[in-house]
Amino acid sequence: MTPVFEAKELKVSVTGRRGERELVKGVSFSVEPGRCLGILGESGSGKSMSMKGAMGLLDRSFRVSGRVSLQGEELLTKSPEELRRMRGGKVGMVLQNPMTCFDPLYRIGNQIGETFAAHQGWSRAEIRSRSLEMLERMKIRNPEEVLEKYPHQLSGGMLQRIMIGIAMAMKPALLIADEPTTALDAITQLEILNEFIRIKEENTAVIFISHDLNAVSLAADEIVVFHQGMIVDRGDFRHILHRAKDPYTRLLAEKRTAVMRSYRRALEGKETIYA
Repeated sequence: MTPVFEAKELKVSVTGRRGERELVKGVSFSVEPGRCLGILGESGSGKSMSMKGAMGLLDRSFRVSGRVSLQGEELLTKSPEELRRMRGGKVGMVLQNPMTCFDPLYRIGNQIGETFAAHQGWSRAEIRSRSLEMLERMKIRNPEEVLEKYPHQLSGGMLQRIMIGIAMAMKPALLIADEPTTALDAITQLEILNEFIRIKEENTAVIFISHDLNAVSLAADEIVVFHQGMIVDRGDFRHILHRAKDPYTRLLAEKRTAVMRSYRRALEGKETIYA
């Protein structure tokens, strides 16, 4: 199957006072329709930087090279305006902290409508109809009331679902989620992860970026592990957990196993969890 998104020998470097420093060191990965690629790594590993470079989200102090394609179109040769239109259409993006992605001075309905108006030729009535339809699809209760609320009046989980809904309303070929569950409680995290599973079942390609192996394991069909700007391991969750050869990947798997073992012991009453 032809990949929706493919990066080959992608490099990202930044120029500072001490000269040029390479942050992403020639990584290659791809994702097909209806599949989720998990990009796993600690802060500073290059996992988010690689996708920001690929999608034209870095300023002029950064240099991006290699080959990046979306549905066969080369991205690194496109202008900033072409990439901006693509990010709102063929590519949907869901970011880490939903509260910072909404303007606190405007109602939710105005902000959804502004996004739809920028990318679709819908009338005002159709925008409202589509906004309500989107909120209902994301299982948000009382959608008419939600459109009239300000961001601070909604929970982080609701705002994250709205962000996902806006992105999916554009019917993207690719959805990029960068740490989408980090700022959420455990129950809401599971709800959001289930949304990503449902999205890929609609034949959308998903790239899920996270430092959390547990979160990645629930959504991803394949996982690539970033460390110091390089991909040090790749495979499905079972491979990462049991057969990884890279020492850093094995450390991640061991930490995950230790946490789960401690949690099970606590449930059995054999270990105390301190608040």
